[in-house]
Amino acid sequence: MSNVLLEARELHTYYGSSHILHGVDFCIHKGETLGLMGRNGMGKTTLIRSMLGLVKPRHGTVSVRGDVMTGGPTHRIARQGIAYVPEGRGIFPNLSVRENLQMAARAGVDGQRDWTFERVMQTFPRLAERINNGGGQLSGGEQQMLTIGRALMTNPDLLILDEATEGLAPLIVREIWRVIREIRDSGIATVIVDKNHAAVTSITDRSMIVVKGQVVFDGASTEVRNNPELIQKHLGV
Repeated sequence: MSNVLLEARELHTYYGSSHILHGVDFCIHKGETLGLMGRNGMGKTTLIRSMLGLVKPRHGTVSVRGDVMTGGPTHRIARQGIAYVPEGRGIFPNLSVRENLQMAARAGVDGQRDWTFERVMQTFPRLAERINNGGGQLSGGEQQMLTIGRALMTNPDLLILDEATEGLAPLIVREIWRVIREIRDSGIATVIVDKNHAAVTSITDRSMIVVKGQVVFDGASTEVRNNPELIQKHLGV
C-alpha cells in the first residue's frame, strides 16, 4: 500500500487568462516534512489551493491517498486527514478561543484522537490563558496559534502551513517554530511555506522551490542548505 498522502501530476492552473502553474508535480508521504519555497508570486499558494479544491486546475490530476479528487469539494478532501492553516488565518472573531477549538474537534481518518483539547492547551499556554477571550480580541500571534490549534483538533495526517510566521514578532515566531517541530515529531506530515529558508531547511526532510509556476528544485533540504548559489538565485531578496 502506498504511503503517499497527497499527490499532484502535471497541474496547470489559471486565474482568468493568467497561467499560474505550468505542469507542476507534487507529492508528500506519511510522516514527511516538506518545505515549499519560492519568492512572492511564484505560485506556492496557488499550488496548495489547487490541490485542496479551492481553485480548480485546468489540466492535471490531484490524488489524496491514491484516490483522484481533482477539483473536488474542499470539505471532502479535508475529511481525508488534511488540515490547512491559510495565510489569512480565518478564525471566527465572535467565538471564544474554546469555541473556535471545540467546533473543529473530530477524530482522524483512522479514529485517532491524539490531539485533544487538553493537548492543544498544553502546546499553546498563551491560548490557555485566553480561553474565554473572543478570537477577535487576540493578538496576531495568538490568532495564528489558535488557527494551528484548530487544525490540530481535526487530528490530521497532513498539516499545510502557509506563511505561519508572516508579520509576527520575533518571540512569537520562535514559539511557532517550536510548535511546528513538536507537530513534526508527533508524526504528522507537514508542508511548510515560509520565507525563512534557513528555518525551513533546518526542520524539513525535503524542499521544493517554485519559480514562475514551475518546480526548479525538489530534493533533500540539506542540499538547499549547503548550496548558497541555489538560495541566492531562487530565494534571495
